[in-house]
Amino acid sequence: MPGTIIITGANGSLATPATELLLSKYPDYTLILTARNTDTIRTRNGTRNVSIRELDLSDLSAVHDFATSIASEIQAGTLPPLASIVCNAYYWNLRSAPETTANGFERTFQINHIAHATLVLRLLGQFNRKAGGRIVLFSSDAHWPGKKGLEKLPPAIPDDLRALIAPEQEAKADVIGRGFQRYANSKLAIVMWMYALNRQLESDLALNKITAVAVNPGNLADSRALRVNTPVFLKIMSFLIIRPFLFLLRRFSDPTMRTSAEAAADIVDFATNTTSPGERGYFTHSRKDDSSPDSLDQAKQDALWSKTIEWAGITGENTALEVEHLYVDNSIQN
Repeated sequence: MPGTIIITGANGSLATPATELLLSKYPDYTLILTARNTDTIRTRNGTRNVSIRELDLSDLSAVHDFATSIASEIQAGTLPPLASIVCNAYYWNLRSAPETTANGFERTFQINHIAHATLVLRLLGQFNRKAGGRIVLFSSDAHWPGKKGLEKLPPAIPDDLRALIAPEQEAKADVIGRGFQRYANSKLAIVMWMYALNRQLESDLALNKITAVAVNPGNLADSRALRVNTPVFLKIMSFLIIRPFLFLLRRFSDPTMRTSAEAAADIVDFATNTTSPGERGYFTHSRKDDSSPDSLDQAKQDALWSKTIEWAGITGENTALEVEHLYVDNSIQN
C-alpha cells in the first residue's frame, strides 16, 4: 500500500539515485525530500508526488516543527500516511575539534543520531496502522572496532553517556582520529538504539507493525563524505585510487565497496518493504548480518534509549509510543 516516504539528506550521494529509482519503479509513493539547503536537492522538475522541504538537523526545534507540520498534513489528508522514514543525512568532521550545536550537543552525534531519533519518535503515530511501515537507519562497519582504516581510537559507548554529547577538548588531540571516533560512535549508537526501538515497537500493540532496520550500505566509492570535511589526502585518494579502481578494491580488499547507485537500490527496497518484509535488525547491503558485540549490550541499549528520549525532548504528549515504553530502567550512569 503506497504512502509517504521521507528522505533526510536528500542532497546526498545516495539519495539522488534513490529518489530517481523511487520515481521510476514506485511512482505511487509520495516523496518528501529534505535538506538544510533545499537548493542542492536534484530531482526531476515538476514531478508529481514530490515535495522538497527544508530541515536543519542541527536544530532540534526545527526537527520538532517539521514533525508537527508533517503530522498535521497527514491528519488533514493532504499527505498519505507514512510508509517509511529514511534517515539518510549524516555529518562528520575530520578537520577540526568537536563542534557544538545551538542545542548544546556535539554536532556529529546530534545530526546522525539525536535528530533522527527525534524525527522518528515524533512521527510514529503517522504510519498506516494496518500496513505498518519501515524506519531505515544508516549505520556503517565503522561501528565495529578494527574494521576501518581511518580508525585510530575504537568506537565505544561510554558508561557516562554525557561524553557522547560533550566530548572533552584536548589541546593536542588527533583531529582525524577523534573526528572519526565521534562518527563511529554515532553509528554504534544508531545500531544500539535500533534494537531498543524495535523492542518498544514490538510491545506496543498500536505500533508493532512498524519495523526498524539499521543498514550498512557499504563503503561508497563516490560518496560525498570522501570530499567534505576531510583531510586532503582522503580527497586525493578518492579521485586517484578509490573511484578509478573500485572493481579491484571490491574484489581484493573490501567486498562491501560499491557505488551510491548500487546502495540506493537496496535502500529503496527497504523503504518500500520489498526487501526482507517485516524483518528488523542489522543489515549489510540487503543481507541480514551480525552487528558488533558491543552493540548487543542490552543494558547500554536501554540506557541510550532513555537518554535519547531526554535529549530529544520526547514526552508522552508528542509521540505515539505508550508512556511506559519511553523510560527503561537501567543501571548505567547517565
